[in-house]
Amino acid sequence: MNQQLHKFKFIFTLLISIALVACVSPDKGRNLNDPSLKGNEIAIQSCSNCHGITGQSTSQQFPKLAGQQESYLRAQLTDFKGHLRKDINGTQYMWGMTNLTTKQIDELASYFATQPAMRGTKAQGPEIILGESIFKNGLPLQQVLSCSSCHGQDALGAADIPRLAGQHNNYLYKQILIFQTTDDRPRGQVMKQIIHNINDQQARAVALYLSNLNF
Repeated sequence: MNQQLHKFKFIFTLLISIALVACVSPDKGRNLNDPSLKGNEIAIQSCSNCHGITGQSTSQQFPKLAGQQESYLRAQLTDFKGHLRKDINGTQYMWGMTNLTTKQIDELASYFATQPAMRGTKAQGPEIILGESIFKNGLPLQQVLSCSSCHGQDALGAADIPRLAGQHNNYLYKQILIFQTTDDRPRGQVMKQIIHNINDQQARAVALYLSNLNF
């Protein structure tokens, strides 16, 4: 009896696992290098494995794309396609997108930009207060300009300037370090100049503040 119950549980768990994989990555066997594939098909078949079907990534390693600025997404996909963006995750996970057509890039950018926007959890605390101050006022003594001067008072971004509100904390922190210490993101030269003097504690505070915004 116990053996039969154990066998039933195993089969049930296996079926659930298969169902979940099918939900996350339908039509996995299709050729993603096919130029006839629509952007939304690529998003569901491939991008969803890391970013979620609607761009609401659950892993701190992969950015949320939901509600991101369409022009920004288009620019980043173009840089990945051309191997111009060289941060570690970009080279590992995104450099394989070399066969995307211009139309597919446009459709992918539109697909994720029109999803319900990423949101934070509205947490509070002294580190978040510090991050808010840096974001809105900068650090005049360190010659660090306010982030809001480009990203907007609510960190929603515009055109090529990305939405930061509600993005993953750890992802934001790592991107600050990439802008500050490398040239791996060629469109980040302005960021490099703005945050060159920010220290580690301040970088973490800004990232935490932004990740909790819920606009």
